[in-house]
Amino acid sequence: MERIKRLFIIKTKFEAFLVIYALALGAAERGHVYMQQYPGAGGHLLALACSGAVFMAGGKIIDALDYQRGI
Repeated sequence: MERIKRLFIIKTKFEAFLVIYALALGAAERGHVYMQQYPGAGGHLLALACSGAVFMAGGKIIDALDYQRGI
């Protein structure tokens, strides 16, 4: 079980950036769908919220990694 658990732990900044990149791809796709479903300002605001969530989550991931290392 420990070996499987280690697969889901982010250990390096490179791994963190890969996770953030995957989040950004999903958020961009979701934002695109929002702009199609809700034309106008509402869709643009929802798409902006998707990208903003990636910035906040990415910052938290990087901060947590630095905190875990003791920097």
